Parts: sequence; structure tokens; C-alpha cells
Amino acid sequence: MSRSSGSGRGGQNPHGLKQIGLDQIWDDLKSGIQHVYTRQSMAKSRFMELYTHVYNYCTSVHQSQQARSSSAKSKKGQNMGGAQFVGLELYKRLRDFLKNYLVNLQKDGTELMDESVLTFYTKQWEDYQFSSKVLNGVCAYLNRHWVRRECDEGRKGIYEIYSLALVTWRENLFKPLNKQVTGAVLKLIERERNGETINTRLIRGVIDCYVELGLNEDDPTSKGPTLNVYKESFESQFLSDTERFYTSESTEFLRQNPVTEYMKKAECRLMEEQRRVQVYLHESTQDELARTCERVLIEKHLEIFHAEFQNLLDDDKNQDLARMYNLVSRIQDGLGELKNLLESHITNQGLTAIEKCGESALNDPKLYVQTILDVHRKYNALVLTSFNNDAGFVAALDKACGKFINNNSVTRSANSSSKSPELLARYCDSLLKKSSKNPEEAELEDTLNQVMVVFKYIEDKDVFQKFYAKMLAKRLVQHNSASDDAEASMISKLKQACGFEYTSKLQRMFQDIGVSKDLNEQFKGHLKNSNEPLDIDFTIQVLSSGSWPFQQSCTFVLPSELERSFQRFTTFYASQHSGRKLMWLFQMSKGELVTNCFKNRYTLQASTFQMAVLLQYNTADSYPIQQLHEHTQLKMDILLQVIQILVKSKLLECEEDEESISASSVVKLFLGYKNKKLRVNINVPMKTEQKQEQETTHKHIEEDRKLLIQAAIVRIMKMRKMLKHQQLLSEVLTQLSSRFKPRVPVIKKCIDILIEKEYLERVDGEKDTYSYLA
Repeated sequence: MSRSSGSGRGGQNPHGLKQIGLDQIWDDLKSGIQHVYTRQSMAKSRFMELYTHVYNYCTSVHQSQQARSSSAKSKKGQNMGGAQFVGLELYKRLRDFLKNYLVNLQKDGTELMDESVLTFYTKQWEDYQFSSKVLNGVCAYLNRHWVRRECDEGRKGIYEIYSLALVTWRENLFKPLNKQVTGAVLKLIERERNGETINTRLIRGVIDCYVELGLNEDDPTSKGPTLNVYKESFESQFLSDTERFYTSESTEFLRQNPVTEYMKKAECRLMEEQRRVQVYLHESTQDELARTCERVLIEKHLEIFHAEFQNLLDDDKNQDLARMYNLVSRIQDGLGELKNLLESHITNQGLTAIEKCGESALNDPKLYVQTILDVHRKYNALVLTSFNNDAGFVAALDKACGKFINNNSVTRSANSSSKSPELLARYCDSLLKKSSKNPEEAELEDTLNQVMVVFKYIEDKDVFQKFYAKMLAKRLVQHNSASDDAEASMISKLKQACGFEYTSKLQRMFQDIGVSKDLNEQFKGHLKNSNEPLDIDFTIQVLSSGSWPFQQSCTFVLPSELERSFQRFTTFYASQHSGRKLMWLFQMSKGELVTNCFKNRYTLQASTFQMAVLLQYNTADSYPIQQLHEHTQLKMDILLQVIQILVKSKLLECEEDEESISASSVVKLFLGYKNKKLRVNINVPMKTEQKQEQETTHKHIEEDRKLLIQAAIVRIMKMRKMLKHQQLLSEVLTQLSSRFKPRVPVIKKCIDILIEKEYLERVDGEKDTYSYLA
């Protein structure tokens, strides 16, 4: 480095250190810096010469007053065998050089506008930035020692040389030109928004410059910009321009186009702005720009969106609904009104669909349930696809379904909110009962899953349970189930939805049927061993009394032909289980009779009551009904119904028509009976039996509810000890809501019953307060 030794000539101090004046090195240093700023290539050796000039100057000894006062500030300045770090004069000359360079440069840009000013500004900035980084390298020693020490001691206005270059640019080029530069950038962006192709590199260059100029004034040595220049000189104007542009465009576009087209336009604009940030703006602008666009393009037009939402629902425009959801979901709390509109729409669609079914839905469970499922399926798919399965829209669907399923034209016709659970239970019965129309296992499983969708919305789940239990009991007793697996699957689904207690009786019914199979095998073995076989095929089912929804049998005398079997089994069972009492459910029993009195030999599948009547005709061809009543001991109204069914099936005949048959009528065996089938099922339900069963079921539901309410009140009071009336009501409603919706007057009645039974008492002197009596 020959030039460094040449430039190091000067007087020696007593310690032998060089004393170099700034003037000795400045000319060559300045020449080199000018070389850097004119962007000419530089050999590495020349760069090292310039670096050495700075190094030699910074490490030389200066006896001037300024050098002493500067170096005496801190012991940190001691280094290099007692050399004092100096640099202020050099720093000043560098600052003046940069300022002069930029003042001259700025004159070339003053008159320029639009793209020409951007071309000038970005080109000069890129060159200046590169040159300043080279200069920063030349002055590395000055930065590392003198600048660092000055900054550490809190001296304001001292920067590393690259930062000094930026500050100088900010003062002498950016400030005079920034209005016309920013204005030109904004014009270019507007041209792009209007569909023109622009040179985005020009904007990117300006933005990079603005970002770089954001120095941290409080800590000049800190790395990274603060974005204050970018935000103040560009972003704030850009955002207000954006708002103005889109306010005008959206209003005009909506005036001339339908909302559906506007939504496509808005979606497109939002994507464009997002891309704009990615291509040439700073990433920090993304959120604020998105908020501005959303406010102008969506929030200001929400009322128009709400009005259109209903039209889109009416016309099933699912794609447009999805577009509207995606736009409005960007606005905080913007979806509330759409959820309300959807809920009302689904409710009305459900009510209308059920109303269209008319009276037939009352007696056609399949039609009723399928109508509900069609509505749910349609709008569940809409929520899933168009509304992204958004929890708020799922809740709107659930609320709507709850409303129209529990209160509609069918429930009003039946004058009972519990009509829905009853019809759903009857639909399940039709699915699970043996029939020529039974679906395949997989299809049946899928249908049962659909049933559970409706079940979820049923308020009176206890009503469903009662009817379901009745029908399950009949299917099991009559061996009428299509599939044991399907029955078990359905009970499992109900258990999952409502817990173990809800299905415990249903499961016990299944167990009883299994136990009864074993019992029959044992009974057959017992008969075989006793060498006294029965002359008829006799099977029984023993059902535990607490689990099955059957009433005790009415008075009835068993025909003598069945008496022996009845007695043999009773004796056998008593020997197996001492202390258990059998109560025979003759109304649920059935059997088969083989005829010998007609032209053909028929097998009749009959109820035990029908068998009792028909077996009388083994001894005579004609009987007054009164005599049949004495022989069977059946209640007259039940006997009349049994005979009406036998007359209708042409096995018996009567002079009166079947509706007019009374106790005084005479009924004969019709010997001319004919039937295409040789096995004939005459065991059809009696009308009063069906009606009475429904009434009994509803009566039992009311009784059970009262007990459940009382149990809930006692549980709550036992835990709370003392409660206000209103709070007690609220907790009872909460506890029982999963089973049914208790009516407030019934809860009050139950409270009074418990006060009478001395479970609770009213607190003296405190209005409407109860306390628990342990």
C-alpha cells in the first residue's frame, strides 16, 4: 500500500506515533470518493488505499484543542498504544461532500414530472445507495471507533456513514422532490387500477427508497428501518386515494349492475390489491389496505347485500351466496344479519313444506319425516358448501329446524307439540319392522342415521322414548323385527345421544328376549324328560315387569284346549324361580288354528282372544254373542271388536252388518269360507286398542314428567339448600331440557306437591324462597 505510507508523512510526537493532518489525505480521499459516486469500476487495491487513508487519519495524534477535548471525554478513546481516536473533521467533510453532490443532483430532477421523475429518482437512488455502501466500507474504521464512541456518549446528529448518506439524501433530494415523486407513483397506481399496464419497477424502486429512509433517530446504529418516511410520505396518501377511488367506482358500478356482478367485481378488486402489496408495496400495508377496501367495497353496501341475500336464498343461487359470505365475513360482526335471514328462511321453508303435505302427514310418518329431512338436507349442504360450515350458520340451521319440527301445521292439527316425536317413533317402527319393502342393511343404517338428525331437534325426547319403547316391545314380542343388528344399532345411537338411562329399559327388553329363548329350551327339555309331551306347540316369553310398556291383561278365560299348556308352564316356572309371580298378558298372545270345517284346510294366525271365540265353534255352528261373552269372560266392547274382525274376514257371519253387531246378535260359522292363501293372518289391531294405547301413552308421559320434575327439584334443593323461586325454575328447565321442555305451571305444581310431602318449605319472611328439609 505505497500511497498509505506516502500520505503518512508528518511530524513525530515523543511516543513515536504519526501525526497526520486531514489536508494531507483529503485530496486523494475526495478524488476516490468522487470516483465511487460516478459509478466507475475500482480496483481492490485502490479501495484499500482509500480505507488506509481513513484508518491512518483516525489513529493519528492531534494536539489541537478540539482533538484533545473530543478524546478526553472518555477512557474508551484510549487505544493503539495511547493514540487518540479522532474523526470529527473528516466526518464533517464527508457530510459536506454528500450534501454538495445531492444539491447538484436535485437540480436535474426539479422540472421532471410523472414517469420521467420516477425514472430519474429510482435510477439516482439505486446508484447513490450502491455508492454509499462502498463509501461505508471505506469508512469502516471511522464507523467502528469514532462514530460508535460518539453515539455511545449520546452525541446527537452523528451517524454511521451509510446512515449519514441516507439522512443527507432525505434532506437534499427526498424532501424537495417527494411530493412530485409520490404524486407520480399514485397516478401510476390509478392508471393500473383503470386497466393499463404500467412499469411496476419504478414504483418498487421508490417504495424501497422510502422504506430505507426510515431511520431510527433515537438509535442511529440500530439495524432496520422504522417505516416512518414510508408511512407519512406515501402510505397515508395511498390509502386515502384508494378510499376515494373505490367509493366512486363501487357506487357507480352498483347503479348500473346487479349485486351479483358487483360481488364478482369486489372480489376481483380485493385480490388485485392483495397482489399489489406483494408486487411493489411494503408488506406492512397489507392489513390497512385490506381494511380500507373492505370498508368501502363491502361495509358501506351491507344493506344492499342483506336485501340481495334473501333473493339469492329464494332462487337457490348457492355460488353467489358463497361469494357474499366470503365478502361479508371480512367485516367484523358483519354476518349477524345474514344468519338471522337464513334462520327465518329455513324456518319458513320447513313450515311450507310440511303444510304442503296437508292432512296426510298426520297419518303418514314416512312422508312427514322425509319432508323434514329434505329441507334439512338441502340447507345443511348449503351451510357446508356456501357458508364454509361456519359455526354461526350451523347454529342458524339448528335453530330453524328446532322451530319448524316442533311447531308446524301437523302439530297444530294434532293440537300437541309431541306429535313430531310420535311420528318419528312410528317411522322408526316402519323401518325396523319385517316387511317386503325392508331396505338393505347398509341403506337401513344410513336411514337410521337420518332419523337421528331429526331426533336431535325434537324437544320432547321423552315422548319419542315412550312410543319407541311401545313399538319395540311389540316387534320383539311378535318376532317382527327386520334385523336384530339394526335394532341394536338404533338403541346404540339413542344411547350416544341421550345417555345410558334413556335406553336402559330398551336394552333390558332385548335381554329378556334372549333369556326367554333359553327358558323355552329348558321347558322343552323338561317336557321331554317327563315323558308327557304337550299336544300343541307352545312357546312363551317371560318379560320383566319394570321394563316393558304393557298393561296387565283384562279378565279372560283361557280356552280348555290351551289350559293344560298354561298349567304345565306355570308349574315348571314356579319350580325354577320360587317367589316370582307370572302375570299373563293374554292380549299380547297369539297362536295358529288349523281348520277342518271348510272345503280347504287353512292355517289361521290369530290372537288368543280370536282363538277363544273360534274354538267355541268346535261344539256348535251358531252362538248368541251374550253366550260367547259368558264363555270367554271378555269385556263386551272388546268381544264385539273381536267378532267384528272375524265377520269382516268372512269366517263368521251375522244378519246385521258388522258395524251394527251388538250383544243381542247371533253369530254363525260361515261354512262357505274361501281364501286364495292357505295361511291367513287375521290378527289385525283393534281400533279402540290403538286409540286407547295412544291415550294411555300420553297419560303415562305426563305422569312420568311430573316424577322427573320432582326428582330434579329435590336434587337441586339438596345441593343448594336454599333458593329463590325464579332461580329454581331456571335450574329445573336447564336440567331437563335434554329430555323435554317442562311447562312452568307444572313445575309450580310439583313444588307444591314436594312442600306437602315435606321435602321443601317456604322460608318465613322471605318472598318466593324455598329451603330444603333434610
